[in-house]
Amino acid sequence: MTAAPASTGGGTKATRREWLGLIAIALPCMIYSMDLTVLNLAVPTLTRELKPSASQLLWIIDIYGFMVAGFLMTMGTLGDRIGRRRLLMIGAAFFGVASTVAAFSNSAEMLIAMRAVLGIAGATLAPSTLSLITVMFTDEKERTFAISMWIASFSAGAIIGPVVGGFLIEYFWWGSVFLIAVPPMLLLLAIGPILLPEYRAPNAGRIDVLSALLSLAAVLSLIYGVKHWAAEGFDWLAAAAILVGFAFVLIFIRRQKRLADPVVDLAMFRIPAFRAALAINLAGILFMFGSFIFMAQYFQLVAGLTPLQAGLWSLPSAIAFTLASFVTPALVGRYKPATLMAGGMALSALGFVWLVFAPSLIQIVAASVVFSIGFTPVITLTTGIVVGSAPPERTGAASAMSETSAELGGALGIAVLGSLGAALYRSRMADVAVSGVSADALAPARSTLGGALALAAGLSPDHAGPMLARASEAFMVGFRAVAILSIVGMLFCIVITLTTLRDARTGDAH
Repeated sequence: MTAAPASTGGGTKATRREWLGLIAIALPCMIYSMDLTVLNLAVPTLTRELKPSASQLLWIIDIYGFMVAGFLMTMGTLGDRIGRRRLLMIGAAFFGVASTVAAFSNSAEMLIAMRAVLGIAGATLAPSTLSLITVMFTDEKERTFAISMWIASFSAGAIIGPVVGGFLIEYFWWGSVFLIAVPPMLLLLAIGPILLPEYRAPNAGRIDVLSALLSLAAVLSLIYGVKHWAAEGFDWLAAAAILVGFAFVLIFIRRQKRLADPVVDLAMFRIPAFRAALAINLAGILFMFGSFIFMAQYFQLVAGLTPLQAGLWSLPSAIAFTLASFVTPALVGRYKPATLMAGGMALSALGFVWLVFAPSLIQIVAASVVFSIGFTPVITLTTGIVVGSAPPERTGAASAMSETSAELGGALGIAVLGSLGAALYRSRMADVAVSGVSADALAPARSTLGGALALAAGLSPDHAGPMLARASEAFMVGFRAVAILSIVGMLFCIVITLTTLRDARTGDAH
């Protein structure tokens, strides 16, 4: 193979091996994303066959995401220590084996255990693949393109997952949704050692086991608290979990300051571009996820769509985000990252403005397409700046921090914005009354739109109609309030971007 040509973008042009390696990297990312959602379609069938309790069913669904979030930091640092390709191969092997065993689970406990193993294996995929990209693509423009494709592979997995999963469940058994992962993982194990370079941090120290356990406890406590907040409201359990999580964070930080080889190099947080990009990435995902959770409810509870129809109406924004990922690299050659990100957030703000005034289903979907396109350069370029800001020997840890902030941003978006919408709904419905219905019977309708729909099913049209109209309007008040808050958030992030990141590059932002 001939030497790679020089580049004007601050690095060396990638060869055919790197581009083929990017395809190999995209495979596990797509599967990782599919595994987050594909099981939802199988829940009715596996519930009939495995007969899990309500608690077990929640763990079957949630344990994968919890384990991914909890182990990201540890796996990112482990990749820097033992080699990023080696960790990716180990994770792919465990993911394939756990997927196969999960497909043939004969009890709820067995499926929960395999979903936990899948989550731990899945935590190796995102930081390993992203940090390998920083090694394979040193030219700034090519690196931005590679990161865009990396992000697009996650989006493609989210789009393909429900379609493929629905087909498999229709014609096979519920466990077949897990077998989707096996062929891509086998292919990665076959071609990964050939196409992907190995990289490990020079003079890497040992992993501090106590630090790994502290980071796991901190992230799991915070994610659990926020998710409980989203599902049940902000109660003592959510508050306790979040406080415990912050306590573990403080203990973790104090320990990192004393270690010669810390799991997280706190010096990275002294880099303004690193801090700002990480915060903007979290904020962008927070507002995007928060809005999508309201849209999912709008489709079924206000517009009256079936779950399948709701899924189809959610596809335009997902497809728009994926396609826009292919456009971002071309724009990087013409505009500075800060300009592109600010422009993207301005477009997202316009999409949210449209959402505030959108009068119909079609316009709400169109507004979601606009703000999704706007978020694409934000997510792509902040990810590039985060990993580009870190020293080469710390990019695995930086990649893990980027992914952890994304997980936390999504959970916060659902919890915080969802709680805001719920509070506004309850305030608007507090004085609603229906003739012949007691206050206790009205309580569910005063709490959620779903409760109002359930109550309306047992009422006469004369009583149900006005109450549902009031409930739908109360829900839309919360929906619009979230859109307005998202506009303010985008404008604030634009200011941060233009002041803190105006000279940042996605390749090397030191």
